Amino acid sequence: MSEPFNTWQDRFEKLRSNKLFEGVVISIIVLSALVIGAKTYEETTRIEQWLLYLDIGVTVFFLIEILIRMAAERNLVSFFKKGWNVFDFLIVTASLIPMDDSEMVLLARLLRIFRVLRLVSMIPELQMLLVALVKSIPRMGYVALLMFIIFYIYAALGSFLFNSVDEGLWGNIALAMLTLFQVATFESWATAVLYPTMEVYPYAWIYFLTFIFLNAFIFLNMMIGIVLDVMQKESAQMDRDSGEGDSAQLQALRSDVHTLKAQLDRMEAVLAQSGAKPSQPSGETAGYTGNHKTDGR
Repeated sequence: MSEPFNTWQDRFEKLRSNKLFEGVVISIIVLSALVIGAKTYEETTRIEQWLLYLDIGVTVFFLIEILIRMAAERNLVSFFKKGWNVFDFLIVTASLIPMDDSEMVLLARLLRIFRVLRLVSMIPELQMLLVALVKSIPRMGYVALLMFIIFYIYAALGSFLFNSVDEGLWGNIALAMLTLFQVATFESWATAVLYPTMEVYPYAWIYFLTFIFLNAFIFLNMMIGIVLDVMQKESAQMDRDSGEGDSAQLQALRSDVHTLKAQLDRMEAVLAQSGAKPSQPSGETAGYTGNHKTDGR
C-alpha cells in the first residue's frame, strides 16, 4: 500500500522542484498582481466580468499548486514546519473568501493583494533579502535610538533658538522634530526652512549642516552597513546550504582540514603508545641466552 503512495509522492516532488513549474507559478503570481491593478481603473468596468473569471482561475490554480506542494511532503507536519509554506497556505486560503458578498468584498480584495507577496516565497534571493532585513532590525534599533537622541537634542535647540522665526516649524519640540525630519529627508528644506531661518540668524547654517552630516552621512551609512553585513552572512549561508560558491568551498576545505587533523592526532596517539612500551625479550630467547652464558663459563 505504501509503494503507490511513495510513487505519487515522488512525482509530486519532481513536479514541485521543476523549474518550468516554478516559472509558471511566478507568472501566475504576476498575472494576479496585474488583475488586481486593473480593477482600480474605471475603464475596466466593461470587462469586469472577465476579470472576475480570471481571478477565479488564478485562485483555483493557487489552490491546486498548494495541494501539490502538500502532497509532495511525507506528511502535513513536515509541510507546516516551514514558515514559507505556512505563509503561502494562509495567503491561498484567505483568497478563497468569495467576493459576491458586499460586506466581504473589501476584505477579499485586501487579502488578494497579499498574493503578490508569494513572489518572496518562490524566489530564494528575495527570501534572503527579507530574512536579512528582519535580522538587521535588532541591530538597527540601537542606531535608530541614537538617531532619536540626536533628533531630540537638535529639536530642543531649534525650538529654543528659532521659535521667533516660525512658530509653525519651531513652536515646540514636536514641531521641531517634524521640521528636522523634513530636513533629514531633503524635502524642500533649503527654501522652506534654511533660508528663512538664516535671514534672522545668519549662522544658522552651522546648525543645519551639522545635523545633516550626522544623520545623512553617518547614521544612514551605519544602517546600510548593518544591512549589507547581514546580507553577506545570509548569502554565505545560502551558498553553504546549496554547496556552491566560495563559502561552500571554504567550508569543505575546513572540513577536510579537520578530518586530516583528527587522523594525524590518532596516528600520534598510536605512535606514542607504541614508543612508551619497551620491547621485552621472549621466554625462549631469555633461556637461550642463559644457557649460552653457562656453557661459556
